[in-house]
Amino acid sequence: MSFSDIIKKSVLESFAATDMSAKFVAVILIETFIIALYIFLVYRFMTRSSFYNKGYAVSMAMISVITAGIILAMQSNLVISLGMVGALSIVRFRTAIKEPMDLLFLFWSIGTGIVVGAGLFSMGVMIAVFVTVGLAFLNMVPALSSPELLVLKMDGAAEPSVMSIVKSGTTAFKVDSKSITKGATTLVIEVKTKDGSSLVNKISDVDGVISATLMHHEGEVKN
Repeated sequence: MSFSDIIKKSVLESFAATDMSAKFVAVILIETFIIALYIFLVYRFMTRSSFYNKGYAVSMAMISVITAGIILAMQSNLVISLGMVGALSIVRFRTAIKEPMDLLFLFWSIGTGIVVGAGLFSMGVMIAVFVTVGLAFLNMVPALSSPELLVLKMDGAAEPSVMSIVKSGTTAFKVDSKSITKGATTLVIEVKTKDGSSLVNKISDVDGVISATLMHHEGEVKN
């Protein structure tokens, strides 16, 4: 018997040895659904989205069950396994995921389907526990203060007074851009301040200031 025959026999025996009875499949899918429901609830309570998207949450949870079914089908037959690999390789998803947290939950859901579909329910439960503990712990870590963008339009003569107020009214600042046109200077300054409203009011009272706008930024800056 050649080496290729040994490999072929081993592969075929591994597929033939897999128990794909209706009871076995039902148990795997029920186990997957239990963890998927848990993922759905965790996402519901931990998402930071301003508008909760229930459709996304339901789809994300059901992906686990679908993935588990695909894994079971791939284990049952070599031909199905090869065909599934070819079919999935041409699938393209063009829906953009805007929130990084959504991507985490989506990958968790797919991973759960793969793990439980392979018959490793205990590992799926352990992953769920560790991910939940990790999310809870990391969410308790305080975030750095968010930066704000101060957009100023003024006469050139008012710039020294304005920069003096910015320096005294912020804990940190950085001039991102400066543009000068005839009769006006526009500054975009990244600032860190505890009372942005008071800062804008002081700047707007300076003679020569045309407009002062303070905008919040979603990122984080370091000192």
